[in-house]
Amino acid sequence: MKKAVMYGAGNIGRGFIAQLFSKSGYETALIDVNKAVVEKLNTDKCYPVKVVSAEGVYEENVTNVYGVDGTSIDAVADEIAAADVMATAVGVNILPRIAGNIAEGVRRRFAKTDAPLNIIICENLIEADKYLASLIKEKLTEDEIKLFDERIGLVEASIGRMVPIMSEQMQEGNILKVWVEPYCELPVDKNGFKGDIPFVVNMIPFSPFEYYIQKKLFLHNMGHAATAYYGMLAGKTEIAEAIAVPSIYKKVRAAMLESAAALSAEHGVHIDKVIEAVEDLLNRFANPHLHDTVTRVGRDVLRKLAKGDRLIGAALLCEKHGLPNTNILRIASAATLFPAETDEFAAKLQEMITADGITGALANVTGLETDSAMIKSIVTMRRNMM
Repeated sequence: MKKAVMYGAGNIGRGFIAQLFSKSGYETALIDVNKAVVEKLNTDKCYPVKVVSAEGVYEENVTNVYGVDGTSIDAVADEIAAADVMATAVGVNILPRIAGNIAEGVRRRFAKTDAPLNIIICENLIEADKYLASLIKEKLTEDEIKLFDERIGLVEASIGRMVPIMSEQMQEGNILKVWVEPYCELPVDKNGFKGDIPFVVNMIPFSPFEYYIQKKLFLHNMGHAATAYYGMLAGKTEIAEAIAVPSIYKKVRAAMLESAAALSAEHGVHIDKVIEAVEDLLNRFANPHLHDTVTRVGRDVLRKLAKGDRLIGAALLCEKHGLPNTNILRIASAATLFPAETDEFAAKLQEMITADGITGALANVTGLETDSAMIKSIVTMRRNMM
């Protein structure tokens, strides 16, 4: 049987990618540092995925899986050395911590086979392939780097499936259970592969891929974050609850339409097609069965406000094409009010605001000039929200 490695046995790892690997006929190793999850995987060799929507609820059983202790370099490296395909879904901030393990895995692989290995990078980061390559190559010799460039494909992916944080109640007695929405497509960068493209159910290779990466970040992630920040200000707990408020829906949609216009201009995609994606996402945000929270979606505020990320990145793309971005900037102002107690990064932002003032803090976080029109707009709108 073909072997797949899923680095990260969290909700996306279990609820999306490993499920696709299993459906595609792979025996799948899920690597994680959560020992309870690893032990349960090794005991059951399967886990349930609950698909929930307004149309109904059903469960699928993901089989031919097992767990690997992510703290064991030898165990991780041996799995990578033997894999036919691999993916990561650990979170951007964790990639530096696993780069050494991946480097050791490809090193052992080079010693046993010249077959290529493609790593599908399921992280919310533009140019994630270049970033992960730089992290891994720091751990390799010059000769190993040459082999890496020849044999290891780093493939960007657009992760559109929404998977909430699982509460104990939602787990229904099984820590491996994951609730997901029905949407289950995996667009990937066709040009990132080395050798033959491995077969994975619902994986759709595209080229050029930048449009799909930017659409995910500047439409999906931006709209999701907007719903979270406006929902928090309105005292709402869940995303579906927040987007059901007409005033929030209107503001989120307005921001997404600004981004849609910029994406259309940047990539030559007909605006009607991009607006269709906006409407689909708004409907999916409203799925009440996911129980996704504004706290989860809004967390990691510093990254979400970074220059190339979902808020400022989308606003800059609008600016590039001479298009309005007021509604997107309003989301950024709402993000600066995310309560410190909800997220360590929100707490850090509030510390920066106390130390440097809102203008200085925004300049530091966004990478924009303190006297830029965008920062001035965010500051003014923030004052009106307080």
